Amino acid sequence: MTSRLRALAPLLVLLATVAALLAACGSSGDDDGGVLRVGTEGTYAPFSFHDPATNELTGYDVDVAKAVADQLGMRVEFTEAPWDALFAALGAERFDVVANQVTITPEREGKYAMSSPYAIGEGVVVTRVGDSSIASLDDLRGKTTAQTATSNWTDVARQAGARVQTVDGFAEAITLLKQGRVDATVNDSIAVYAYLAETGDTSVHIAAKTGETSEQAFAARKGSPLIPKIDDALDVLRADGTLTKISEKYLKTDASGAESSEPKQRSRWELIADNLWPMAKAMVTTTIPLAAVSFIIGLVIALLVALARMAENVILSRLARVYISIIRGTPLLVQLFIIFYGLPELGVKVPPLPAAVVAFSLNVGGYAAEIIRSAIMSVPAGQREAAQTIGMDYATTMRRIILPQAARIAVPGLSNTLISLVKDTSLASTILVVEVLQTAKIAAAPTFEFFSLYMTAAVYYWVVCLVLSALQGRLELRLGRFIKA
Repeated sequence: MTSRLRALAPLLVLLATVAALLAACGSSGDDDGGVLRVGTEGTYAPFSFHDPATNELTGYDVDVAKAVADQLGMRVEFTEAPWDALFAALGAERFDVVANQVTITPEREGKYAMSSPYAIGEGVVVTRVGDSSIASLDDLRGKTTAQTATSNWTDVARQAGARVQTVDGFAEAITLLKQGRVDATVNDSIAVYAYLAETGDTSVHIAAKTGETSEQAFAARKGSPLIPKIDDALDVLRADGTLTKISEKYLKTDASGAESSEPKQRSRWELIADNLWPMAKAMVTTTIPLAAVSFIIGLVIALLVALARMAENVILSRLARVYISIIRGTPLLVQLFIIFYGLPELGVKVPPLPAAVVAFSLNVGGYAAEIIRSAIMSVPAGQREAAQTIGMDYATTMRRIILPQAARIAVPGLSNTLISLVKDTSLASTILVVEVLQTAKIAAAPTFEFFSLYMTAAVYYWVVCLVLSALQGRLELRLGRFIKA
């Protein structure tokens, strides 16, 4: 019994190490007063997107935020996140303000500090050209619209009786509309006019107005001292014409697609070629290292949990069962959100990449533990008995006799876990990690070439998984060389 407890002691050490890592990554200090930290999508053209030519973050909201920071004498830092995660990240103090066409609503004013508006538009209903079934807001009843989950226009569409299909942003909404998967989308006129001017798209048009105006502003945590300063800066920028210049640069309300400021349109193949290296770089520098580190840590956790699961000590065995049950019974995405967005509410703030490593490692540990346990149990009991007859203790028997044989048996199952992990790393984009899928989203946002760029991302994942499958076969062959058929 004492030998088994001694062999399982590293489990407690590992748990203490993970807790220390989380605590060390935590931070509840005040923000640097000389830096304005801004949260934005980075995939919402023309307000916040990456320039196809330079890959630099740009757009109307980005330029306004830069102008405000200059006016305040501060340095600006941008953090990119999906729209539906922006406010969760704001509450977790990942940044100071959100600049992403945030519409002022009574609900938001009740929960957040809102600046004075820097853009004003009106609600419009966009449909496909030739669709005469929608001519007013009331005609949306029974129709399907594409909307972002937390947009105020989503409520407008629902109140009009529409069935709402939730999407990540305006780009996806327009794509679904053009594909005929939805009947309409309700959005701000500024976004629609800018899209029509930028793309020259003649397949969709404004079919009706909602009768509601919208004011876009910066959003901060309640009581933020930054908002009064931002309001003063916006007043100056309005007076000296800076906001007007930025608006004319990005928000072409003429909707004529003036050639003077139109970027050169690239073909689909040119777009793919331009993004091959950025996506490959994201795969090599983020996706593969994230999967590798998480898998190695996860294997250590899995081994310890598997041994604890088999232990005669009731407490260890039950703790291992509970851990496996929680990990296998909750979605990986929820686990990511709890670690990244939930822990800050308890005073523990983990940076994006370490948060992803912790979540993926714990997830691998829960699934791989049962694979390792079954592999250990498949080793004939006579092996243990033989080891005991020559005086080996439990730890030595496991290390020298059982685990080497179990490793060969566990290879197929663990390889499948690794391949699944590589694909699951795409979920890390939801907690601000820029990996392959997020890189594809960034490239597709201003061009609306979702199919070609997502297919390119899929090819990258597929190639890595093919390599891993080939390595699995070689490893199985090597481990099985000395096993009799």
